Amino acid sequence: MRDPKNDPKPVKPAAQSSPLILDIDDFKGDFSFDALFGNLVNEQLPAFRLEDLEAEDSLPNGHVTNKFVGSQQGASSPLFPEVEKLLSLFKDSCKELVELRKQIDGRLLNLKKDVAVQDNKHRKTLTELEKGVDGLFESFARLDSRISSVGQTAAKIGDHLQSADSQRETASQTIELIKYLMEFNSSPGDLMELSPLFSDDSRVAEAASIAQKLRTFAEEDIGRLSSAVGNAAASRGLEVAVANLQDYCNELENRLISRFDSASQKRELTTMAECAKILSQFNRGTSAMQHYVATRPMFIDVEVMNADTRLVLGDQAVQASPSDVASGLSSLYKEITDTVRKEAATITAVFPSPSEVMSILVQRVLEQRITALLDKLLMKPSLVNLPSMGEGGLLLYLRMLAVAYEKTRELATDLRTVGCGDLDVEGLTESLFSSHKDEYLEYEQAALRQLYKVKMEELRAEGQISDSSGSLGRSKGASVAAASSQQQISVTVVTEFVRWNEEAISRCNLFCSQPATLATHVKAVFTCLLDQVSQYIADGLERARDSLTEAANLRERFVLGTSVSRRVAAAAASAAEAAAAAGESSFRSFMVAVQRSGSSVAIIQQYFANSISRLLLPVDGAHAASCEEMATAMSSAEAAAYKGLQQCIETVMAEVERLLSAEQKATDYRTSDDNLVPDHRATNACTRVVAYLSRVLESAFTALEGLNKQAFLTELGNRLHKVLLNHWQKFTFNPSGGLRLKRDITDYGDFVRSFNAPSVDEKFELLGIMANVFIVAPESLASLFEGTPSIRKDAQRFVQLRDDYKSAKLASKLSSLWN
Repeated sequence: MRDPKNDPKPVKPAAQSSPLILDIDDFKGDFSFDALFGNLVNEQLPAFRLEDLEAEDSLPNGHVTNKFVGSQQGASSPLFPEVEKLLSLFKDSCKELVELRKQIDGRLLNLKKDVAVQDNKHRKTLTELEKGVDGLFESFARLDSRISSVGQTAAKIGDHLQSADSQRETASQTIELIKYLMEFNSSPGDLMELSPLFSDDSRVAEAASIAQKLRTFAEEDIGRLSSAVGNAAASRGLEVAVANLQDYCNELENRLISRFDSASQKRELTTMAECAKILSQFNRGTSAMQHYVATRPMFIDVEVMNADTRLVLGDQAVQASPSDVASGLSSLYKEITDTVRKEAATITAVFPSPSEVMSILVQRVLEQRITALLDKLLMKPSLVNLPSMGEGGLLLYLRMLAVAYEKTRELATDLRTVGCGDLDVEGLTESLFSSHKDEYLEYEQAALRQLYKVKMEELRAEGQISDSSGSLGRSKGASVAAASSQQQISVTVVTEFVRWNEEAISRCNLFCSQPATLATHVKAVFTCLLDQVSQYIADGLERARDSLTEAANLRERFVLGTSVSRRVAAAAASAAEAAAAAGESSFRSFMVAVQRSGSSVAIIQQYFANSISRLLLPVDGAHAASCEEMATAMSSAEAAAYKGLQQCIETVMAEVERLLSAEQKATDYRTSDDNLVPDHRATNACTRVVAYLSRVLESAFTALEGLNKQAFLTELGNRLHKVLLNHWQKFTFNPSGGLRLKRDITDYGDFVRSFNAPSVDEKFELLGIMANVFIVAPESLASLFEGTPSIRKDAQRFVQLRDDYKSAKLASKLSSLWN
């Protein structure tokens, strides 16, 4: 049966004479059950038309009817009359399918049997093939073993042949060498009977090679024969040959060098290369390399050396500055680098070992040309007789050294880039400065000391004042003030010290490559700065103290007795005012000095934190040691500041006592009863003292900070309290005077409150309470002290100053209370 899709085969019903026949071919290929089924039943079913279905489903009036309605009407006729035909068809089809399955099963059984037979035959064939392959492998293994054996035998034969050929060649060369050696073993110095080989210029390379071999052979043989007994004559004969060979080699080497020089002048690089190659057989060509380098114009031309000096140092009559030297060295070293680069191109084209020649060339440049320049540039000054600052001092030498060292290191780097073989160009550069670097730290410290000394002389010259005696009045006080102002501490000067030190530290960084060595140098240089600043501040504070001392001396000169004339008293008062003015000026000057000292110390501390501390870390304990040195160095300045501040307090208190003595009148605290309206104003003495303190302490408030300010003002407040207590002991008080005293105490208390010293505020508050002893009635004194027993001791003295102390018999009334 063919493909039911493409050519469906008609199936006849079982009732017909022709039975249904299904073929196995019907199930091959793209089998479709739907197609097979359609081919079986299509002839039994009536033709189906879509028009009949639509006609049956629609009525003439347009209504739809059910297609099964008519079936109920004709119930007697069968609904599917083809069913019987299909059933018989399906039965026949099943029978044929069963038969087809039996046929297929039979065929499959036969195929299995055939496959089993073929599989047995195939297995037998594979077994036979495996046996054949194993035999073949064994044959190959035997063949490979045989080939290896034959190869080893052939290699041994080849080695023997090669060894024999080598021995033959060696023997042949030895015979030739012996013949040539016999020629050289003639009478000493006789080279006229040599073979043409040794005189033919076209065979110079061969002659040089043979001559070197002969020398080696003869020298080795001399050593061997001299160790044996009874061969002294043979040894002496070989020595003659060696001497003649040496003479010949020298003559040949000179001839080649002469030819090399001639070719060099003509720039015949090919000839130069040939000569250099031949000369490399004589001491590895060392003589040729050194000769080439030595004949370079920059090493033999004196004018080149002079030009180097002029380029760097300029006119010898004028001292070159470090900046000019740096510019000159940059130009010169660039020229040298360019020259070496040009020579490198020639050396590479000529010499078999250009790196060795470059090593010799660069070494010669540094040891001859650079050293000659540095000797003229860096003339080490004496540390005993220092050069004057007019000549640049030690600082000029150090700056020149730094410039030369930095630029020469840059040259070494450039030469390394151009090429210098195995030469340690950096190490050689360091060796050029070794003598300078060994003593560098001593020179750096000496330079800093010299700069400080010159600066101090300069400051003393600027602050020089005449020491004329003058009058004992205002002119002397003006002189003291002028001296104090002109010799004042300057933060600018301290900044200049730091700038010197920064420059020195930068040179330490330049010269010291090892962190530990750098830390040691930095610590030493920073110590110089500490010494300078400490000395400068201490001297400045001492000068400021001198002005305070001079002002004190002026005050003491005008202390008068009680029995003096009015004229003398007036002159003394005028002089005392001048001394007071000098004291006030000296006070301000010292406070300025203290303020600038603090600013200077802050600059040093900031410089240490920013620039020094990190450089000291590589050495254990260096940072802590420097901090301790810093504290120790400033201790002398702190001592001078402390003494000066004490003198400042003495100066202020002396003026306060003078003002109180001059301005306070007995009637200030014992007013007459005629005044109906009491005077609540502060006394003139109080006003003058407060005004003076406000004016003079303004500089102290600005100059002092922190604990220093608090301690100073506390001490000043305590001294003022004591002076006022002693001062008021000189007066007698009535109730109206007590009120004025209370007003004075209030003004004093208001002023000292700006000190921010609680202990001083408390003392003045107690003074205000104690002043009440002059105001209250005698019978109320006992109750006054009950609330504040701490003032009882001072109150006893104050009570005795009441004008009614005796008349009111207060002593007897209070004795029972206080005892």
